[in-house]
Amino acid sequence: MTKRIALVSAAALTTVLALVVLWQFHEAVIYVLISLAVAATMRPLIQRLYGRKITIRLAWIIAYIAVLGGIGTLLFYMFKTSGSEIQYLTKTMSSQDTWTLPAWLAGSSLKPTLVAWLPPPSMIFKAITGDKGQLVLPAVLNLAQNIGGMVATIIIILFLSIYWSGNQVHFERLWLSLLAPNERKQARGIWRTIEPEVGAYIRGELVHSLLTSLLLGMGFWLIGSPYPAVLALAGVVACLIPMIGAPLLVIVVLLVGLLTSVPLSLFTALYALVILIAVRIWVKPRLFTSRWNNQILTVLLLIIFFDAFGLIGIIVAPMISIICQIMWSRLVSHRRLPGAAEQISDLKERQIRLLGKVKTMIDPPPPLVTSSMERLAELITKAQPVLKAAESSASLVPTEQDKKSGNLPSS
Repeated sequence: MTKRIALVSAAALTTVLALVVLWQFHEAVIYVLISLAVAATMRPLIQRLYGRKITIRLAWIIAYIAVLGGIGTLLFYMFKTSGSEIQYLTKTMSSQDTWTLPAWLAGSSLKPTLVAWLPPPSMIFKAITGDKGQLVLPAVLNLAQNIGGMVATIIIILFLSIYWSGNQVHFERLWLSLLAPNERKQARGIWRTIEPEVGAYIRGELVHSLLTSLLLGMGFWLIGSPYPAVLALAGVVACLIPMIGAPLLVIVVLLVGLLTSVPLSLFTALYALVILIAVRIWVKPRLFTSRWNNQILTVLLLIIFFDAFGLIGIIVAPMISIICQIMWSRLVSHRRLPGAAEQISDLKERQIRLLGKVKTMIDPPPPLVTSSMERLAELITKAQPVLKAAESSASLVPTEQDKKSGNLPSS
């Protein structure tokens, strides 16, 4: 009894000590997690270069550089243009005490109610910036002082992600060695399910937000909005916020348009709504299709993470939802029997162990054993592409339990 109490106490103290160490080095842990997410996002692009001729590799590398260069140029131009637009927007809001409302509201009972409910632009500007900009200037100075640290952080994350991408097998062996031998196969199967799902989600969200912002910026510029770059950048942030991002963006576009004219406000808001719906229906399902789409869990995590981490928590919550659903499926609802092979690599490992036992036999193995081993190796080689295709297609087919619980692939 005393020994059991000592073991429980040691386990509790070890857990507390591990949590304290993680908290002390939480920034490094966050860097590692972000770099792993970046590596998962980049891995399918890097894997296209494996096993190809040097000319095809160079072609893919040139295509990657061209795409990244185009995106970087577009973002640089948007940020550069948004600087002057923000100055003009702040000047307009600080000096304007009324909204430009439709003429048909004059004389109606709705106008006083709307005016009372909607604060004037100058009041909103003072609420955001404070008296004489006392809330904005410290934030700008802090951003300017920390910009060097931000650049260094980005460089560190990129180098770590490149390391994880190039040393995936070694990294898996390192952290799997911390687990018990009978738990490593299941942990590796969970990891190899989570990583591609998270990477696909991030790639889909990035492409979705960049495409939406590009269409919004071009459309606002053609319509004649004075703030196309600012609203396009707002579209990037709105697309990263699940569920509530699109309605918030339409409201912001409508209010910013009311600073100039009613027709401009209505046209820009209607255009933003059409673009958001079109991209959501026809483009996003082709960028990211996942069976891990439990809306109730996602909303619950959105509330929890927003209360704890703010806007960053809202952006991260869907990925945490995917991870929780995968772990629940693999550990609880669809738990595999002990000793079952989860990956093709497990079959190869068992084949290697069996060959090792055959080689340790004192007498030469009988011809039946030798031919059986050769036949086994041939069957594994032939079955490998078929098993991979079946495994990938089976991950997209909902089971009966998925249909009952509502975890169907999103269309």
